Amino acid sequence: MGADPLMAGNSQRRGRTSGAGKKTATAGTGGKNRRSLAGRGATPPAEMRKGHPAQRKAQADARRRTDRDRSRQRAEETPELLLGRNPVVEALRARIPATALYVVTGDSRATTDERIAEAVQLAGDRGLPLLEVGRAEFDRMSGGALHQGIGLQVPPYEYAHPDDLLDVARDSGRPPLVVAMDGVTDPRNLGAVVRSAAAFAAHGVVVPQRRSVGMTASAWRTSAGAAARLPVARAVNLARALASYQDAGLQTVGLAGDGDMDLADYDGLADPVALVVGAEGAGLSRLVRERCDVVVRIPIARDTESLNVSVAASIALYATAQARG
Repeated sequence: MGADPLMAGNSQRRGRTSGAGKKTATAGTGGKNRRSLAGRGATPPAEMRKGHPAQRKAQADARRRTDRDRSRQRAEETPELLLGRNPVVEALRARIPATALYVVTGDSRATTDERIAEAVQLAGDRGLPLLEVGRAEFDRMSGGALHQGIGLQVPPYEYAHPDDLLDVARDSGRPPLVVAMDGVTDPRNLGAVVRSAAAFAAHGVVVPQRRSVGMTASAWRTSAGAAARLPVARAVNLARALASYQDAGLQTVGLAGDGDMDLADYDGLADPVALVVGAEGAGLSRLVRERCDVVVRIPIARDTESLNVSVAASIALYATAQARG
């Protein structure tokens, strides 16, 4: 009797053997797909995964920051218009650098305004060109900002190098005193700090090149002319500039509300010092704070959240001046 072709083990398929088709691991392979999974490591963060929405958002944010930095740099490389009757008169009184005075023609109020008359007189005394323009043209030049019929053209500021401030200190015969500003974006705060630094015999102010305000016309005006006497330096990297100051023998003293000790308890202000103040609200950045030898605080009432950066700098500068006699 012939074998039943349907019985187990009697398959007529070529190459077929009993037990074929069972999904078992081959000895020594370590299991299915073991090799394909080896070496992949931890899953990268979402912003690092190609094509992930978080990565696209991070790239877009980076492009926007780059565009802002480039726009700010282009703006700082061109002359700036300081607008308004009071700001222009104050700037001329403080003798901030200027290249021309613009006055709108055909405005009866402008011709009788005492502040415009004083601005014209001050500009004439300095030999500045007086340029008369029509209202429509000046509206275009000022970008639609309120100008009150007058504007002072201010040239781009010429920054010092951070190391130049050490040269100024050596020439003065006094221990170096530098104010470093980390990420401050309000030009009025920069101008106020420059004014206080000059008042308390500092040798200069240093600001970072990126994500920080520069010496705009508004900063010039707020400094009340002090920026013409005190150098302002710009650092490509503020943390590295502070490291250079440390190498030159300066103590880097940061100011923060959660500092390690009270300002009055720190006894090193009579020595060479770089005072480091942080941005409005954000305070000192991580890298800059790590570069500080000590971080001190100014005691304030509990119901007051923080001090304005220019006020905090002024208090620290006064304390330094007192320590130095």
